[in-house]
Amino acid sequence: MPSVPEVHLGKYAELRREYLKKHRRVLYTNLKTSGKLAEHLAEIEQTARKMVEQTVAQMAKAEGVTEALKATDPLRWTGLMNNLRHSAEELVLSDLIYA
Repeated sequence: MPSVPEVHLGKYAELRREYLKKHRRVLYTNLKTSGKLAEHLAEIEQTARKMVEQTVAQMAKAEGVTEALKATDPLRWTGLMNNLRHSAEELVLSDLIYA
């Protein structure tokens, strides 16, 4: 097995690693033995973060969550943004991490 340094990749990479370990054992083993696991996890982390950011921005625009709302009603804006972020993360988890 090639020697690959352990790197902390982030929340989505860790979730993907655990999913692969438990549910896609052959893929996990193949990636690990070929030395491509860290590369795969880094790509998943980057893609997931980008997808969450883009999805939140699109949903905020569609829902009318603007900077004007942030200035006039910061508590409502925060609650709406938290809901949008949670929804976006659920989409990313189902479409990317657990696929």
